[in-house]
Amino acid sequence: MSIFTPTNQIRLTNVAVVRMKRAGKRFEIACYKNKVVGWRSGVEKDLDEVLQTHSVFVNVSKGQVAKKEDLISAFGTDDQTEICKQILNKGEVQVSDKERHTQLEQMFRDIATIVADKCVNPETKRPYTVILIERAMKDIHYSVKPKSTKQQALEVIKQLKENMKIERAHMRLRFILPVNEGKKLKEKLKPLIKVIESEDYGQQLEIVCLIDPGCFREIDELIKKETKGKDSLEVLNLKDVEEGDEKFE
Repeated sequence: MSIFTPTNQIRLTNVAVVRMKRAGKRFEIACYKNKVVGWRSGVEKDLDEVLQTHSVFVNVSKGQVAKKEDLISAFGTDDQTEICKQILNKGEVQVSDKERHTQLEQMFRDIATIVADKCVNPETKRPYTVILIERAMKDIHYSVKPKSTKQQALEVIKQLKENMKIERAHMRLRFILPVNEGKKLKEKLKPLIKVIESEDYGQQLEIVCLIDPGCFREIDELIKKETKGKDSLEVLNLKDVEEGDEKFE
């Protein structure tokens, strides 16, 4: 995409347009593609790396620069750099249909990748491939939404459970607890533990167990609170899985 701006004879290439409406008028700025997200997330801090020009337009593609009086009326200033920052922070990024389709396809695959990475067949303990998760997502007609892919992955897992055998892969933990507090604490931990694989009563209580990853923080906080830091909590496996990809018929 190449935009010719006859007002200042600058050719803007690889343009991402950010638009904002103020005081009944439309204002636009020309940014470099893939830089707007970096600026908004705080990764990119150099404004010159984001803006193609410190100019405010009414129409970037036609090169029509906004009038000074319109800027003052809408923003209370004619400082174009400051106005550019406002539009960059709060404006709407204009995306072509082709770009939007490509973004949605990438998000769809990212969601499938997260699901495949975090889940297994509960019967075989084997993971599903990304391709198979994508196929299952298409079967349930999952539509990508403009929000976090991690949040959407959790939604997908819930929906897929209605049609296939799938669940979050368990974490394997080892607790080493003072014996006195250990027995009482074990009863409080039971509702948060999926499977106790082993427990050893010696000078200390040692438990190896499987948990749902979503319970890890609650377990960690409970143990620290009850033992006042006298515990030892070790993650043995982030994912309890068998090697090999799951066959999905």
